[in-house]
Amino acid sequence: MKQDRTTRYQKDSLTLSGTVMLGTGVMIGAGIFALTGQMAQMTGSLFPLAFLAAAIVVSFSAYSYIKISNAYPSAGGVAMYLHQAYGDRLPTGFNALLMYFSMVIAQSFLARTFGSYTMQLFGGDDSGRMVSILGAALILAAFFINLLGNRWIQGVASVIGIIKIVGILIFGLVGIWLADSFAVDSSTLGDTNTVGDFLGATALGILAFKGFTTITNSGSEVKNPHRNVGRAIVISIAICVVIYTLVGFAVSSNLSLAEIIETKDYSLAAAARPALGDYGLWFTVAIAMVATAGGLLASIFAVSRMLAMLTEMKLVPHRHLGMPGSVQKHTLVYTVVLGLAFTTLFDLSRIAALGIVFYLIMDIAIHWGVLRYLRQDIKAVMWVPIVAILLDLLVLGGFVWIKLNSDPFVLGVAVVTIVVIAVAEQVYLKSSARKKAIEKDTLADHH
Repeated sequence: MKQDRTTRYQKDSLTLSGTVMLGTGVMIGAGIFALTGQMAQMTGSLFPLAFLAAAIVVSFSAYSYIKISNAYPSAGGVAMYLHQAYGDRLPTGFNALLMYFSMVIAQSFLARTFGSYTMQLFGGDDSGRMVSILGAALILAAFFINLLGNRWIQGVASVIGIIKIVGILIFGLVGIWLADSFAVDSSTLGDTNTVGDFLGATALGILAFKGFTTITNSGSEVKNPHRNVGRAIVISIAICVVIYTLVGFAVSSNLSLAEIIETKDYSLAAAARPALGDYGLWFTVAIAMVATAGGLLASIFAVSRMLAMLTEMKLVPHRHLGMPGSVQKHTLVYTVVLGLAFTTLFDLSRIAALGIVFYLIMDIAIHWGVLRYLRQDIKAVMWVPIVAILLDLLVLGGFVWIKLNSDPFVLGVAVVTIVVIAVAEQVYLKSSARKKAIEKDTLADHH
């Protein structure tokens, strides 16, 4: 049987609103539900301001993605943007794979957050076993929905997106309305409230916004992509700025810093109990379950398409392994398998650390590509990407410094993974297997 190496993208199958829902689906997932406590642990009661600082950094970063997407909309998203800048060279494959792994890590982050919140209905899960099982079950459910096609994905993501945005807004507004005070308790800040800690928390906050990049992976499937991809990015970021700020102040108004840190994996559910009682807890857990499920669905949709594009560009090897269907379906399987592995092997804080390191390195490569190779073609001003690079370096440095002192193991894993990806990619780019694949496709196109 002839193997199908096509990606089968569905042109004009995603509307602007559907694209926004896919973007916010990834962004308003684990970001606000699990990162709140981790950011509070780093920077004290100032963590709502760290969300705002992250929004500023992301706003500068988004400029490069919007300018490139307007010029080169593609289902490959970041992979295609890197290719436009660097061509068939190591920087393209290496940074695209960093982005791919950061997105797979984001799926695991969503899955474990789903498990952490769900278990609050049953008194928690000290062992973490049920969190892993529930997270794995959610990944498999999202996998089967993704097999059904774009219209199912867009429909489910849109319904989930509306429910969770309305639900989180209700939580934030009611939480602030019932709060006794908005004052920051300076006695709880202690020695941890340093510039480095604030930068580290800002880096985690970026992880809550970086889902906007998944919109770029839908470029060739969005109606009027030269206009709507950029618009979807701006709208998604704006929605998240409002929601994150609102919820951050609601949590800090209802829990002490010690309580936020103690319940860092499910701090929104913990904040709902004193304000609204058990009903508030159940409501918040339900919203968290819906939000993380929608985020995972959208993330798998985007990241599998990115890997399919890398395969199509001959930047990564591909094996059918006896599976039927197109390359796009195969990359969906590979993505889900990797997501299951991360979900069962790492806890939330380490998953987040790996994700932000990989993402920021790739993000810097995007901005440098704009400055060095694409600025004239896409009509980009010079100073915005420069500011974006400086801000990325600043928050990455702060985050690495914190992890060197608190969890050097996860940085070791990140460094080893980065080296392995770079070496493996360079070997493949020089391999005879890649040359044969290119020659085979060239011959097929000729015929």
